[in-house]
Amino acid sequence: MEFTTVGKSYKRKDAAAKVTGKAQYTRDIGRNNMLYAKVLRSTIAHGFVKSIDTAKAEALEGVVKVFTPDNLPCGNFPTAGHPYSLDPSHQDKADRKALTDKVRFYGDEVAAVVAVDELIAQKALKLITVEYEELPFYLDAEEALKDDAVEIHEGSKNITGHNSYTVGDVDINEAFEKSDYVFEEVLEVLPVQHCHMENHVAYAYTEGNGRLVVVTSTQIPHITRRILSQALDMPAGMIRVIKPIIGGGFGNKQDVCIEPLVAAMSLALGGRPVMYDMDREECMSCTRTRHGARFYMKTGVRKDGRFLARELTNYGNGGAYAAHGHSQVGKMGGNFYRTYPAELATKYEGYTAYTNCSVAAAMRAYGIPQITFAVESHVENIAKAMNMDPMKLREINMVTQGFKDKLSGITINTCELPEIVKTAKEYIHWDAKRAEYAHQTGDKRRGVGFALFSYPTATWPVALEIAGARMVMNQDGSVCLQMGATEIGQGAATVFSQMAAETVGIPYDMVHFEEFTDTDICPFDTGAYASRQTYVGGKAVKKAGLIIKDKVLDRASALLSLEKGDLDVKGGFIVRIDNGERVSSVEDIALDSYYNRHTADTIATDVTATVETNGIAFGGSAAEVEVDIRTGRVEILKLINIHDSGTIINPVLAEGQVHGGMSMSLGYALSEIMLYNPKNGAPRNNNLLDYKVPTLMDTPQLDVAFVEPYEPTGPYGNKALGEPPAITPAPAIRNAILQATGVEVNKLPMNPQGLFEHFSAAGLTEEV
Repeated sequence: MEFTTVGKSYKRKDAAAKVTGKAQYTRDIGRNNMLYAKVLRSTIAHGFVKSIDTAKAEALEGVVKVFTPDNLPCGNFPTAGHPYSLDPSHQDKADRKALTDKVRFYGDEVAAVVAVDELIAQKALKLITVEYEELPFYLDAEEALKDDAVEIHEGSKNITGHNSYTVGDVDINEAFEKSDYVFEEVLEVLPVQHCHMENHVAYAYTEGNGRLVVVTSTQIPHITRRILSQALDMPAGMIRVIKPIIGGGFGNKQDVCIEPLVAAMSLALGGRPVMYDMDREECMSCTRTRHGARFYMKTGVRKDGRFLARELTNYGNGGAYAAHGHSQVGKMGGNFYRTYPAELATKYEGYTAYTNCSVAAAMRAYGIPQITFAVESHVENIAKAMNMDPMKLREINMVTQGFKDKLSGITINTCELPEIVKTAKEYIHWDAKRAEYAHQTGDKRRGVGFALFSYPTATWPVALEIAGARMVMNQDGSVCLQMGATEIGQGAATVFSQMAAETVGIPYDMVHFEEFTDTDICPFDTGAYASRQTYVGGKAVKKAGLIIKDKVLDRASALLSLEKGDLDVKGGFIVRIDNGERVSSVEDIALDSYYNRHTADTIATDVTATVETNGIAFGGSAAEVEVDIRTGRVEILKLINIHDSGTIINPVLAEGQVHGGMSMSLGYALSEIMLYNPKNGAPRNNNLLDYKVPTLMDTPQLDVAFVEPYEPTGPYGNKALGEPPAITPAPAIRNAILQATGVEVNKLPMNPQGLFEHFSAAGLTEEV
């Protein structure tokens, strides 16, 4: 399908503001007479606050108020940025309070100081004394689930969630019996942190009419309002949430981490403005992390390589509070079945445990990087054991177009995995390099690896998918587009503008998009997550644009005395369909609409799109690496991501998205890990010095390719792209390390220390 604006590269709507420093972030805005908050965090991982003495802090000049759980009105609330469900069994767990006297992780919020400036607030924290009663703590999911473990949340047995399924016409045990080979192993990934540039920051105040205003760096403004309503026991209409320009989130701001605390403190102080701006150490250990998980995987294989039976038991480390709860581990289970459907039977058992680690929740690709690392490593290990080309093993077993998912009911309409595999093999020179690197010695060895993924666009049918769009034509024929969808740095404002221009028939620069989201003004939308916005929000834009175009043509037909069916809108002009002749400008039609003394009317619309479809995105990564056996250092020689995301709306922005995701996966693969002290549960590296995020110096050439089938369920043939780039570089690098060294590394991260230990255990270090 040919498009005029969609599919072309336009510069970002927010580019100039961000590079010139004119962009207004939450901290840049503020209020007069702002007060500032700091939080006192627990110095134990699990236990109770026996006593807390705030007298000295309250006496410090400049301190306005010291809050504890006893004097801060705020009820229990959930924090996950999920759409609300009218079904109580499908609602998120309300297990959080603004401040707590039951400590569940090292750094839990036990008190807060509000002062006239941040320095005084910070000084006041040091004057507060707390006495604790300590309980046993658990940093490992399986340890927390043991029968004799102390409950972190009363009545939970430390289980956040559990689900299981069996798919297939044959009993799972019988399916394994029919297999020629059975492979079993344990694989593991450890928690990592988002490390977005802008830390969590929010402030709150009340307006003259008593309404609460919360200005916050969030991915989910409308959901934040709903959670605030629950936490504060206020009608939602009395709450206004404003999201300014945001400095990244990657899922960490898909949780309501600090807004209830800030709002409750403001209300307790008569509506005075109160701001809380986290520091980096707090943000890394006291907001959210990616779930760690341990996978017990078993696969039955026929001699020709076909998977007959697959079984997985998964233990996810959910951390101290439910947050996104079990949904990520549940999503891992669905992906386990879909990517490589077994011929006879598939069985899954998933548990998410409360532990005393930092809270785990959404992070880019929402559970799929974890399960994909485990599955792709397992597949590679099977290929090695069977002396089979791992690419061929994948081709035999990977999902194909037309497959109907028995768990979700979704049918895969487009699937370009065969083309992705072909492109990867050509890029990496697969056959030649596999042969060249087959038998190596010496201290430096090379290998090539591949991994593939599948990823659903949006959350249907698990959750509601809804998006609103308001489009108003100005007197000059341009349009203002307002969305409830959230621009968080990913380029949503730009692609929505392209979609609007495409649909209405005007140039891209005639679409104006406001990046601020205001729940009083913007239509309802559940927010930025699940790679949903271009897919779900795009349908709302298209629906609104078609209405605007229709209204323009109605007025043009009447004004020009021409048949409406003979006219179209292209490039900002009314044209004849038969010969392309321009008969009017859209601006002239807009002026008539506003100022015609007899028929004046605005050209505007406010629409909602609800979506009950899903387009599955696919892709893969191919990597070539050099491994230093002596040091455990890995150098990336070549790396490519290949994506089937349907129509690419803006190629340059898309490539940037992919580069960002690949960089995140490099850290996931080789260096990043949240560390906790086993003696007291304290975070060991919650700072950007000790937590090893790759820098530009660590980043190799990143190559990108797109395969673009037209996805019929997408508004412009598009499907997920924002999160998928972070999925497969890590397992592709792991598989390249396996080919280079023959050593199976079944745990992330593969940092030098870990690799050296693996190589030593395998006897490789003795060879060099």
